[in-house]
Amino acid sequence: MALFGSSKKTPAIKKVRPTVVRTQNVAKELFKIAKSYEMEPELLDFNLLDVQTYTRLISEENRETEWEEISKEESQNFHDESLLLNPFFQIKQTYEIEVFSKKASKDDHYSNLKLAVGANATKCKVYLSIAQGSKVDYVPHFEQDLIDMINRKKIRAGILVYMFDAMVEGVASKISARVRIAEKLEFEQSETHLIAEAYEPTVTRNDELILHYEDSKEVEENERVDYASRGFIQSVQKGQLLIEYVKAKMGKPGRNCRGEYMEPKEPIVAHEPNFKVSENIKVVEDEDSIKYYANENGYIAFEDNTYVIKKEVDVDAISFKTTGSIDSGVDSEVNITVKETDAIKDAVGSGMTVEVTEIEIDGNVGSNAKVIAKKASIGGQTHKAATVIADELEINVHKGKAYGKNIHITRLEHGQVEGEVVEVAQAIGGIIRAKEVEIGICASHVKATASNTIEIKKMLGSENVFTIDPLLSRDIQNSVEDNEEQIKELELRIRELKKEIEKYTSLIKNGTKVFLEIKKRLLHYQKNNVKMPESFVKKYKQFQNMQQRLKELKDEYTLKQEKLNLLTTRTASFQDNIMDARIINRDKWIGYNEIKFRLVDPPIELVYKPLEGSSEKVFGLVELNDGEYAIRPVAEEG
Repeated sequence: MALFGSSKKTPAIKKVRPTVVRTQNVAKELFKIAKSYEMEPELLDFNLLDVQTYTRLISEENRETEWEEISKEESQNFHDESLLLNPFFQIKQTYEIEVFSKKASKDDHYSNLKLAVGANATKCKVYLSIAQGSKVDYVPHFEQDLIDMINRKKIRAGILVYMFDAMVEGVASKISARVRIAEKLEFEQSETHLIAEAYEPTVTRNDELILHYEDSKEVEENERVDYASRGFIQSVQKGQLLIEYVKAKMGKPGRNCRGEYMEPKEPIVAHEPNFKVSENIKVVEDEDSIKYYANENGYIAFEDNTYVIKKEVDVDAISFKTTGSIDSGVDSEVNITVKETDAIKDAVGSGMTVEVTEIEIDGNVGSNAKVIAKKASIGGQTHKAATVIADELEINVHKGKAYGKNIHITRLEHGQVEGEVVEVAQAIGGIIRAKEVEIGICASHVKATASNTIEIKKMLGSENVFTIDPLLSRDIQNSVEDNEEQIKELELRIRELKKEIEKYTSLIKNGTKVFLEIKKRLLHYQKNNVKMPESFVKKYKQFQNMQQRLKELKDEYTLKQEKLNLLTTRTASFQDNIMDARIINRDKWIGYNEIKFRLVDPPIELVYKPLEGSSEKVFGLVELNDGEYAIRPVAEEG
């Protein structure tokens, strides 16, 4: 019975009648046949019936040399490197194939085995890839089928078969063994296997000149660029590689898995060194490169076509516009002299950072500038927002922050100073912290703190505070804090140990009689070769464990107590020298001033206010009869 209406028929899939052809380019032949049938080449497949391999060695004069056929066995064992890397040696293959339409998936035993053949860029290495999730059932001829599939895919890609591919049979054998054992194998992960390897060429190297001394630090994506650091000088360390000339080198030829000869390019020589170097730069040359090393610390400079290492730098000023920040490091042995002396200009400009071994600044140091050196001198003044750090430091007028070991300041104007020995010729306000402090002329609002001595030559003002603090050093402060923390922990643990010792002592005392009775019975059992009751053995071991635990607790208690005694003694030692510390005023006291001594143990601060007009000069800490302490005028030693 006919149905009303019309229905579209699915066009029939064209089938290619099996066709046998001989060709050197299988992919091209498949495309031609597919085009004649008006279908896609991917719908065609082929069987490999025969492979013929031909070679020849031509000469520059005669390029018509006849091709000679070699057998499959000869091609598989062809390893003559001198021939293969000869530009006049040629290889070609002719394939006899049977072309036909691909089978429908349901009829194809290997439809779920997803294989692909690919190669690296030079085609010198060829790989077999098996996609994750591929599935296959074992059949007796699986290994040979796999080799055939690999060869067909290689030929489609223009890769030679039976040459450079001795490993194919081994790869196929291992995969076949896995499938045979599993019977049905699913590849849980993708796999890649090397199935052909020819002769990889060595790439030609062009010459190159590398300036290693240049700061080539890459800026991170979100890192802020410091435009003030422009590398005005490039500091170098002895033994550092400064410059490297990499010589040009001709590459080596190769031959890929398509049989193509790969000729290296001629190298480009464009950077041969035409400069000279000074005696403090060492030159080391070998067949690959010329390397230039620093023979001493300093900074590298290029003058009159010559690279030299220098130590001294003279600049008019250090500023954003001229030099930018200079960071050579305090161990670089670079010494800088900054000559700007104009009182209304900055020798070291606002926001600049300078880090060298020694620096002599004739003028001023500006706002937010930072100077770091082993030795520094500043002939002008420092801005209140400037920072200077140096072991040996001299400043004319100081308003900012200064840190060092031995510091001399001509005039302190409300600045901050921290060092070991600090000498201030005239102090008009400011904060001083050091082991030893000496002030020539002391005006008002000066806060000086020392761990050993404060000495004032002439007193012209008031509202000053002079403090002796044995914990002035940050290291000592941290040590005291750590000490106190450890003491607290030890005291807590000792209390816990006491309770546990009392508990186990009581248990053992109350159980000793029972224990001795059990021990006596166990010895009796043992002597008569009678099996000892499990309950007796268990109680005996429990008592022994308690005795062992009590011994461990007592040992720990002894160790903790010894450590507590040591730390307690150490805490007291932190203020031992406070009794020798002195505050000295060689002049009369004017107005309101304070003298302070800070004790560590007990942690108290004693204050003494010298009377105006008093001529008492030397003050120290004395211990009173009742064990308390007080600040008193004392006799000057020596």
